[in-house]
Amino acid sequence: MTTLWDTTGSAVVKELAAQRRTGGAVLSGVALTLVVVADESRVAEAEEAATHAAEMHPCRVLIVVRRQIDAPAPRLDAEVLIGGRLGPGEAVVMRMYGRLALHAESVVLPLLAADAPVVTWWHGAPPERMATDALGVFADRRITDSSLAEDSQAALRVRAEDYAPGDTDLAWTRSTAWRAVLTSTLDSVSGRRSDAVRVLGGRIEGDPGNATAQLLSGWLSSRGGCSVEIVAGSRNAGPSGVEAVTLELDQDERVVVRADHRGGAIISQPNRPDSTLALPERVLGDLLSEELRRLDPDEPYSEALEAATGLSGLSDRAPVREHVWFDPAAPRAKSRKEAP
Repeated sequence: MTTLWDTTGSAVVKELAAQRRTGGAVLSGVALTLVVVADESRVAEAEEAATHAAEMHPCRVLIVVRRQIDAPAPRLDAEVLIGGRLGPGEAVVMRMYGRLALHAESVVLPLLAADAPVVTWWHGAPPERMATDALGVFADRRITDSSLAEDSQAALRVRAEDYAPGDTDLAWTRSTAWRAVLTSTLDSVSGRRSDAVRVLGGRIEGDPGNATAQLLSGWLSSRGGCSVEIVAGSRNAGPSGVEAVTLELDQDERVVVRADHRGGAIISQPNRPDSTLALPERVLGDLLSEELRRLDPDEPYSEALEAATGLSGLSDRAPVREHVWFDPAAPRAKSRKEAP
């Protein structure tokens, strides 16, 4: 690891190139660049998750920490690591002060892995409009986390209003295990009947204010073509915000999937004894790794977001954004397109 204090973007590029020349096989096979935007209070958590993801998906990790935007002078402190604490590949941690923090792309762009996709992940509050942050504009995939917002419903609404194909949300990723269990359960009913199953309605017991529960409700509603409401549960539903899911099926049948809070789910369905499937709580690194497996638009997410927020036509929007300059130090000023 090399630490560069009060440095420049050019010096960081040179140091990374110098370490790459001596890195040998460690540096082969970079599949993408992962740009992480995090507040100082969340850097350790973001580093741990990015390290886990880099072990599963060889990538160059660039962590951007915007600090003290009101500092009187711009400054850049950087750590350049090859095969260090952030995984087996290349990583750069950049702390930016003053006005430089508003132009982080000027340092990040020269550090992107050549001919590799770019994924930007905000571990914290993302911009209300992605177009105001160049780190999101040049990314092929953009990962946010509505679960970190104080008002999840409002956060999902913002994400829907600003959505473009390529956006996704870790609140959605937290529902993967529930979606897999529910799909497996309905497949079991269909196999028993030797016929398709229709979902006529249902409800989710849990935390109505949880973003994951809202997106799971949206997914069930969009897939089943029916209303699936969220009702308050009697226990702590955990990070997913879901205690149990009840689905009303055709032929007067009902299935219930309930978390047992021991890493599993108890499944009750007609004409079958209760069974148990794995339903583990996943760490942040696992969620991030899942999102790095795919770089194409996540259409099931956009459909769930539409149903959860009442907006429509999200998947028909253009996947490319044009950068709009916005100075957070002057929030009352109108945004304007950045001069070419």
